[in-house]
Amino acid sequence: MTIIEKKIWPKYFELVKSGKKTFEIRLADFGIKEGDILVLKEWDPEKKEYTGRELRLRVTYVTNTKDQDHWSKEEIEKYGLWVIGFEKVGNQKF
Repeated sequence: MTIIEKKIWPKYFELVKSGKKTFEIRLADFGIKEGDILVLKEWDPEKKEYTGRELRLRVTYVTNTKDQDHWSKEEIEKYGLWVIGFEKVGNQKF
């Protein structure tokens, strides 16, 4: 398990804190894997300093868009990719 610290702007910090935002989109310029701890440190972009608030989150799933070969480069450039967060609805059994 690795602890990874990253900046997060206040509006996104609040969405993660509330539980509404259950994913992150990040440039894949660092290593990360399931089980790692992601520490999101709130960053004030106007003051250019940390606020002192942080969230510690366990990484449950990671994928890299470079690993996806379902679409052509042209399709991705034309449409982009969605990152979709979800939760189970009701008492579904899988």
